[in-house]
Amino acid sequence: MTVNGWLQIGIFLALVLAVTKPLGIFMARVFNREHTFMDRALRPIERLLYRLTGVDEHHEMRWTEYAFAMLLFSAVSMLVLYLLQRVQGFLPLNPQKLAAVPPDLAFNTAASFTTNTNWQAYVPETTMSYLTQMAGLAYHNFASAAVGIALAIAFIRGIARREKDTIGNFWVDLVRCSLWVLLPACLLGALLLVWQGVPQNLKPYDTVKLVEPQQVQISDPDGHLVTQTVTDQVIAQGPVASQEIIKEWGTNGGGFFNANSAHPFENPTPLSNFIEMFCIFAISAGLTYTLGRMTGSPKHGWAVWAAMAILFLAGVSTAYWAEGRGNPLLAGVDQHASALQAGGNMEGKEVRFGIANTVLFATATTDASCGAVNGMHDSFTPLGGLVPLVNIMLGEVIFGGVGAGMYGILIFVILSVFIAGLMVGRTPEYLGKKIEAYDVKMAMLAILIFPLTILVLAGISSIYGFGTSSIANPGPHGLSEILYAFTSGTGNNGSAFGGLNANTHWYNTAIGLSTLIGRFFIIIPMLAVAGNLARKKYVPPSLGTFPVTTPLFTVLLTGVIIIVGALTFFPALSLGPILEHLLMGAGKAF
Repeated sequence: MTVNGWLQIGIFLALVLAVTKPLGIFMARVFNREHTFMDRALRPIERLLYRLTGVDEHHEMRWTEYAFAMLLFSAVSMLVLYLLQRVQGFLPLNPQKLAAVPPDLAFNTAASFTTNTNWQAYVPETTMSYLTQMAGLAYHNFASAAVGIALAIAFIRGIARREKDTIGNFWVDLVRCSLWVLLPACLLGALLLVWQGVPQNLKPYDTVKLVEPQQVQISDPDGHLVTQTVTDQVIAQGPVASQEIIKEWGTNGGGFFNANSAHPFENPTPLSNFIEMFCIFAISAGLTYTLGRMTGSPKHGWAVWAAMAILFLAGVSTAYWAEGRGNPLLAGVDQHASALQAGGNMEGKEVRFGIANTVLFATATTDASCGAVNGMHDSFTPLGGLVPLVNIMLGEVIFGGVGAGMYGILIFVILSVFIAGLMVGRTPEYLGKKIEAYDVKMAMLAILIFPLTILVLAGISSIYGFGTSSIANPGPHGLSEILYAFTSGTGNNGSAFGGLNANTHWYNTAIGLSTLIGRFFIIIPMLAVAGNLARKKYVPPSLGTFPVTTPLFTVLLTGVIIIVGALTFFPALSLGPILEHLLMGAGKAF
C-alpha cells in the first residue's frame, strides 16, 4: 500500500460525491418532466417515438400494468437477441465470417444481457459479429440500464405519492431515461475513450507478423500433443468505444474483448481507467439525491449515500490491504512497493494500473453490479477475492447497478425501518408511510430469493460431475469459483473467477436461469411494495417516529445489510475463501 494509492482512492470517492447532487437533480427533473437544458433537442424526438409506437405519454400505470409492460419489453428483447445470435452467420457486418452461436450459449447470453448481467461464457472477439455486438449486445446495454433506472424511479414515486393508484408510465420512463440520461453521456464518453486510444471502426481484423516466431503445443484430431510454430498474430478491433462507455455508464460490464477492461483496446491508459471507474458509480450515486429530492427529504438521500460509502470504503480498504501485503507463500521475496516495483500481489494485474487501481476497479465493479474488470479476480489473494464476492452477496446495494442498486437498498431501508419500529414497540413509518405486514413480506421475499438461488445452484454444481468438471483449481478455491459464478449471475453482476469453464450445457443453462431469477423475481415484489406505498395516506411524524435522516439511521442500515449477508452466506464463505486464506497461511496453495 502506498500514499499514492490511497490518494487515488480518495480522489475517486470525492469525484463521485461531487457529481451526486447535480446528476441527482438532473434525473429528478427528467423523470418529474420538468424543464431541462436538453428539452429543445430531445422533446421532438420523444414525441415522435410516442407517435410511432402509439404510446400515450400522459397515461399512468398501476404497479401491475407497469410490471407487465416491463416483462413484455424484456421478453421480446431477449428473444430478438437470441435469434440474432443464432442467425448471425447469414447477416452482414460479419467480416470474420463468424458462425452462429450454439443454442445454450445463445440463451445464456440473451438472458444475461437482458438482465443487465452481461455474463460472458465465450470469447467475444471470436464469437460475436459486429452486427451482434452493436445491434444486439450494445442495444441491450442501453435497454437493460434504462429498465433498471425506470424501476428505481417507479419505486421512488411509490414512496413519494400519497393515496395514488399509479406509479408512472413504464414506456415514458424508458424513453426519457434513454434519451436524457444514457445517450448524451455515452456520446461524449465514447469520444473521450477514442481520444485515449480505444478503437471505433468496422474494419476486419488485422494479421501481423510476429517479431519472434513462437512454439506452441496443440492437440491433433487424435488427441495427441503436437508442436506448431506460430508466425502470425490476429489483432481484433471493431466498434469498441461505443460499447465500452455504455458498459460502464449503464453498469453492464460485458466487454468487446475477452480480457474486458484489462485489454489495452478497451482501457489503454490510467485516465481511461479513471473515466471508466467514475462512470460505474455516477448514476447510482446520483439516484440517492434523486430519492431525496423526489420524496422531499434530501437528508434521507444523503443518509443512504453515506451507508453506501461506508460499505464501499470498508471493501476497498480490505482488498487493498490484502493485495498490497503480497503473497505469504513467497517467503524471502521482496514484495514491498518501491520506485522499481509495484510490490504486493501483482498476479493477474496490469502493470499500467497497479494494485491500487485494480482493487479500486474490482471493488467498484462488484459494488455496482457492473462486472467489468481490469484485472483477474481469480488471481487475487483469498481475502482480496473475498471482497468482490461479498460485495455481490450483500445484494449489489453498495451504490449498485443503475436503478437496481437503488430499489435494492430501498428494500433494506424498509427492513431497517421495520426493525427500528420493533425496537420501540410501534408501527414503523417511512417518510410518512406506515410500513405494514404486506410491505415487510414482499421485502423479505425479494431478499430471500437471492441467497436461495445462489446456494441451491452452487450446491448442486459442487456435488455433481457436470459442475465439478469445469473447475480449474481443487479444494476451497474451486468452491469459490462455483460460488462466485452463481453469485455473479443471480446478482446480475457478470464478473467471474476466471478459473471456471462456464461454457457448458449445465452452466449456460443454470447461470442463464439465475440471471432471470435474480432480476425479475426481485423486481415483482419490489413493484408490489411501491404500488402499496403509493396508495397509503401520509402520516405526520411524531415523537415516536424513527428518523431516516440521521447518522443513527445510516449505522442501522449499514448493520442490517451486513448482518443479512453475513448470516446467509458465512457458512459457504467459510468453506471457500476463508478456508483458503487459513490454508495459505499454513503454506498450502490451490
